[in-house]
Amino acid sequence: MEPEQAHYFAMRLLKWVTVIPGIKSVLKNKFQVKDKSLERTVFGLHFPNPIGLAAGFDKDARWIDELDCLGFGFIEIGTLTPVAQNGNDKPRLFRLPKDAALINRMGFNNRGAASAVERLKKRKSKVIVGGNIGKNKVTENDDALSDYIKCFHELFDHVDYFVVNVSSPNTPGLRALQEKEPLMKILNELKVLNSQKKNPKPILLKIAPDLTDQQLDDIIEIVLTTKIDGVIATNTTISRKYLITSKVEIEAIGAGGISGKPLTSRSTEVIRYLVQNGENKFPVIGVGGIHSASDAREKLDAGAALLQVYTGFIYEGPGIAKEINSGLIKRM
Repeated sequence: MEPEQAHYFAMRLLKWVTVIPGIKSVLKNKFQVKDKSLERTVFGLHFPNPIGLAAGFDKDARWIDELDCLGFGFIEIGTLTPVAQNGNDKPRLFRLPKDAALINRMGFNNRGAASAVERLKKRKSKVIVGGNIGKNKVTENDDALSDYIKCFHELFDHVDYFVVNVSSPNTPGLRALQEKEPLMKILNELKVLNSQKKNPKPILLKIAPDLTDQQLDDIIEIVLTTKIDGVIATNTTISRKYLITSKVEIEAIGAGGISGKPLTSRSTEVIRYLVQNGENKFPVIGVGGIHSASDAREKLDAGAALLQVYTGFIYEGPGIAKEINSGLIKRM
């Protein structure tokens, strides 16, 4: 089945199954792992375990109650934009099974922040939810701040933390916002707005794995200067290095960001660099190529405070949070 079609088919099936009385309890008993050693308190929030679901899987907050049954410690929705948009033309999601990877060029397809809020209001699950926010494709970079502000205000009362996404390779020009001046402008303004709220929410920054050491040094300086609450490392990569899949097949697929196993090593390097050179002054959420407990342990050893999975969930199946959490307990 075509990957994007398979995604929606699987989630519709899960939603249908969990309507049956008692099934949610059965799934929670099967997939959730509870152990004191797994609990974490990071940027003021208490997580039952460190394994979260990364943004991109449930862009529109459609399946939070269902995904909560699978044992995740937190779920990140989005990327959400102020106005609904279709994203890039299909096909835009591709499997690389030889590499245990995906290529996507989705392009922030979502129904808009206000639409997500309507579903967030109806959710029954108490799982921690992060809101990943971005700009609309038609919004010029000079006006990007207004899009982030709109999403921030729209979602504020309905998510537990925010993630500023300036690192997707699939919205033209977006990664230019990772440069020091525009990024400082966005984060400083969001921090000011956040400070005016009765109960401020943690604000994190999601970065690309393709940044140079100098750019990572700038990120560290920006985080420490703006005093945002942390970094998510990393988004997908535009690099095509080390792929097993043939060059002809990769070229036929075309543009897009790669996630999964080819990203494992680089994302861990970025985590380690941020933690060591940032002198552990801010938490880092590690994401990229986590398919097993050993992958998770590697990133935790590099200094990650929490972890997120996406492609690993696709390839390893619905038990991935349970398998990783169980593996972490055994090694503690």
